[in-house]
Amino acid sequence: MKNDIKNRKTIKNVLDGLYRKYNHKRFIPPDPLQFVYRYEKKADMEIAGFLAAMFAYGAVEQIGKFLTNLLGKMGKSPARFIRNFSAKDKRLFKSMKYRFNTGEDIIRLLEILKKVLVRYGSIEKLFLKGYSKSDENIIPAAEKFVRALDGKGVKFLLSEPAKGGTCKRLFLFLRWMVRKDDVDAGLWKGVDKSKLIVPVDVHIGRLSRILGLHNKKTMNLKAAAEITAGFAKICPQDPLKYDFALSRIGILENCTGKKNRYCPECELRELCRKKLYF
Repeated sequence: MKNDIKNRKTIKNVLDGLYRKYNHKRFIPPDPLQFVYRYEKKADMEIAGFLAAMFAYGAVEQIGKFLTNLLGKMGKSPARFIRNFSAKDKRLFKSMKYRFNTGEDIIRLLEILKKVLVRYGSIEKLFLKGYSKSDENIIPAAEKFVRALDGKGVKFLLSEPAKGGTCKRLFLFLRWMVRKDDVDAGLWKGVDKSKLIVPVDVHIGRLSRILGLHNKKTMNLKAAAEITAGFAKICPQDPLKYDFALSRIGILENCTGKKNRYCPECELRELCRKKLYF
């Protein structure tokens, strides 16, 4: 028990240092989150965030180029554009393509968003219809949310938690919307941040293993929940507090999980060497 507490404090000290170093707006680019802050109105930030998160797969440079083009076609207000989206607007997107997604996928996603805005007023209001404070975490609400969106034809973009995947992009969007600090926008006030699930990508999967938060080889929803539970032991009220800062080690400090020339400067070097588990 004493070692467990000691290791937890050691890891917390390291993570707090990373948070102080990296959890600032200047470190957001080239993260897709940057597109949220290109707008001032909540409605536009929410739409930009949803689209940015849904297409947050692949090389970060490609993501940025695609989102710049996509949102650029919507003018100064993505929310107004979506609300008024019509048949004549479809021609703007028919020739677009991003990796696995075609212009038809993009059009279908915009049509889904229009239905949400017309019927509910915002993405937040739709999400809250399936959210319950009594749920252990955000997963049940996320499942209801995806089903309500009825994403036929764009299943790759809208992963259902029930299928067991990490749902990284959905949980990433929720982190941006729910948490509030210098990085995350915190536009939604009705969701408890302690119920969020870590959006697990290759960096967080690798780095959380170094921290001893899991030992799984395959990343799935169970692994994401396990990693979240580990962070909750360190910061129960805000388990995703360190998500952005920790991922910078992989993105900015080139951590590959194997010894390389960057290791001597890495904040996790001692934890990586000692492999502290709790």
